[in-house]
Amino acid sequence: MSEPATPIAETDDLDALIRRVDPDRWLSSRFVADPDARADVVALYAFDHELARAPRVASNPLLGEIRLTWWREVLDEVFDGRAVRMHPTAQALGRVVAGRGLARAPLEALIDARYRELDPTPMGEAELLDWARDTGGLAAQLAAQVLDPTTDAKMALAGGSAWALGKRLIAQPDLRPTFLKVVHAARSASRNLSITAFPAVAHAALAGRPSANDFARRLRLTIAVARGRI
Repeated sequence: MSEPATPIAETDDLDALIRRVDPDRWLSSRFVADPDARADVVALYAFDHELARAPRVASNPLLGEIRLTWWREVLDEVFDGRAVRMHPTAQALGRVVAGRGLARAPLEALIDARYRELDPTPMGEAELLDWARDTGGLAAQLAAQVLDPTTDAKMALAGGSAWALGKRLIAQPDLRPTFLKVVHAARSASRNLSITAFPAVAHAALAGRPSANDFARRLRLTIAVARGRI
């Protein structure tokens, strides 16, 4: 199966990519003091970004499935100990899995969740909650695990879910009641994360809020990290 097109230029890197396409999570990653851990978290966000692109850039559902299958094959290579294909995100993901001992199941669930986006039928509330948990939520859980293996990484699920739902509010304003319930749960759960792991959910402090200038967004995140609260 041929490699899908990637937006990463030869002179670009994953950090620059995430800064461009995922500014909320890139900003939250700036609060990770350890540069190696920061790079690993950015690699996870790059993987999630590639999965999110698959339904958006495919001209039909079949092509979207092919793209997602390509990433499932990457997981096969990573977890079978085979050479990983020469794609910047695939290579980085392989290093993170090997170095941090990540399990396959949550990474596979990130892929599975994107298949629902290939179906144009609107999601009901239960489906949306599952989708948010298995996209932004699982990405946050994996990031928390990388940042602090001793923390209860599942406490990051609600924060990541709130952020994912917040991204859909402009197109689906009727989601706000559901979003607010998840935000409430996220604020409670995030208090159980260690200080080291908190940047995995810090970006939830920006969820569902009107666009602001860069200074205002950085200030909001700084306050959230300082307080350890979304």
